[in-house]
Amino acid sequence: MNAPSGSGQRAALSDYLAAERTLLAWIRTGLALMGFGFVVARFGLFLQQIQVVQHAPTAHSYGISLWFGTALIAVGIIVNVFAGWHHVRLVRELDRGETAFSRPSVQAVAIAFFLALVGLAMAIYLVSVRSSTSSQFATHEEISMTPGSDKGISNTPSNHSVDQTVEKLKGILAAKGVTLFALVDHSGEAEKAGLKMPPTKLLIFGSPKAGTPLMLAAPSIAIDLPLKILVWEDSQRKVWVSYNSSAYLQKRHGVPQELLQNIAVVETLAVKAAE
Repeated sequence: MNAPSGSGQRAALSDYLAAERTLLAWIRTGLALMGFGFVVARFGLFLQQIQVVQHAPTAHSYGISLWFGTALIAVGIIVNVFAGWHHVRLVRELDRGETAFSRPSVQAVAIAFFLALVGLAMAIYLVSVRSSTSSQFATHEEISMTPGSDKGISNTPSNHSVDQTVEKLKGILAAKGVTLFALVDHSGEAEKAGLKMPPTKLLIFGSPKAGTPLMLAAPSIAIDLPLKILVWEDSQRKVWVSYNSSAYLQKRHGVPQELLQNIAVVETLAVKAAE
């Protein structure tokens, strides 16, 4: 039993041990806060690294994770400093026999409520980050599914199926007197080999009257002649009409400006077929 307050007697050994256990409990709490803060601070960096790996556009700032985590680490340090100071004061009181009463630990209750608020805030934050990240990845995936034009390939979305677009393009070529040299059914050949492939067909066409002057002026363009139009379906079942842009072919082979129209006609054909 503790000595009455002001008696001057040292407290019992059990009181000192209880004080030491309290100190260790507070130290564990402080360390947990610092560890949790470190994880939170690194969480934003982790999400940023995911964005870099996935090449996702940065539309969400994760700086709040660093500040929030740093604040938790600071709170953990304060808790440990306070625990040490409180333990020293308590031991001195025990030495003087001045702890004859027990009182609720206001600090422990405050920390408990603080951690509850932290948990709630982190749950809300994680949900918001997850929604934002999922949205970004979905947008990135949609962009990656969309054919690009940075390699000289122009793409026009078609309002028809692959077969309908091909038939429409064949009709346009016939009406203009343009020879269709070949129709390569890539997906059909893949099916014959036991493989699956979305509908993909390549039309190779041209006119000696338009192509010959081009090859005389820029012989290397024969590599890209006759002209080609690819009609294909992506994984979202969207149909595209793709072709080498006239600007790309002109730059690649040095086609004279006055002959550019001979290859620019491919754009007109593609647009009409896609309408």
